[in-house]
Amino acid sequence: MWKVWIVLRPALSLLLAFTVGAAFLAIAGLNPIKAYVVMLEGPFGSWWGVTETVVKATPLILTSLAVLLPAKMQLWNIGAEGQLHLGAIGATWVALFFPFRQEPQWVIPLMITAGFVAGALWAGIPGVLRAYLNVNEVITTLMLNYVAVLWVDYLIYGPWKDPVSLGFPLTPLFPGSARFPTIPGTRIHLGLLLGLVGVFLVSLILGRTRWGFEIRVIGDNPSAARYAGMNLAKNILLTMVVAGGLAGLAGVGEVAAIQGRLQRGISPGYGYTAILVAWLARLNPWATVLVSFLLGGLLLGGDSLQIAMGVPVSVVYLLQGLIFFFVLGGDALMRSNGVAK
Repeated sequence: MWKVWIVLRPALSLLLAFTVGAAFLAIAGLNPIKAYVVMLEGPFGSWWGVTETVVKATPLILTSLAVLLPAKMQLWNIGAEGQLHLGAIGATWVALFFPFRQEPQWVIPLMITAGFVAGALWAGIPGVLRAYLNVNEVITTLMLNYVAVLWVDYLIYGPWKDPVSLGFPLTPLFPGSARFPTIPGTRIHLGLLLGLVGVFLVSLILGRTRWGFEIRVIGDNPSAARYAGMNLAKNILLTMVVAGGLAGLAGVGEVAAIQGRLQRGISPGYGYTAILVAWLARLNPWATVLVSFLLGGLLLGGDSLQIAMGVPVSVVYLLQGLIFFFVLGGDALMRSNGVAK
């Protein structure tokens, strides 16, 4: 029976979350069936909706990998949101100030590199604190999210503010050479390819490399790993740095393809939703692609719900919270009955 539960657990978690969500909608005086139909039609009822769902899924793939990789080592990276913002800052610096920014053969690869490095360095701060001072990474990564968002505010209100923006806090538009290519007729962009390559590489690292083996062993039994001669501090730092770089790439895509500039609200919380994606995917890199698509549909469906029924965006956050609650509840139930993940 428990083997069946392990297989069906994610689907049952979603079913229970949407059932309880329906009860909340009914209490609020809304028709739950109509609300869910609107939420499904928005992302999946047309070709435009499907492509926009892919656009929403793209940063979720990269940020969920940033959560997944450290989680394999029992590290909890809650800072993908901040790392995304640092990646956006790095890409913006290249797009606006790099001497060869008019040449796409230079600027796009350098934007990707700068975004990865910026996100990696930002994640390296809690990585160093955890590796060498044993500071709880949950607290440090979470707090750095707010610092990163406020840093973006400082730049767009201050030194990087567009002088012809009529007072609005945003940078100048990126030159065309600094914009990611897209599939014609859609907003699906190069970031999707980066995400899929990231999924492949993370899967390869975890399943086929010595480093991936050490990550898994340290996550299962740190004492045994230390006894076997594995360098825990080095692995913690390296894992956090790579994770931050992956989240930084999500920020590059948002400014280089979707926004075309650095401004407030470049992320509606992708870094936080990524925690849910990683857990629903059972920390499987390839499963994050499907789960990101489904959660991207939930985000887009929430937009449709706001427009069609005047429902606040908090309803979407409520559903996300319920999904996370039931996913964690399923894990706790299994542990209490002595069932392995």
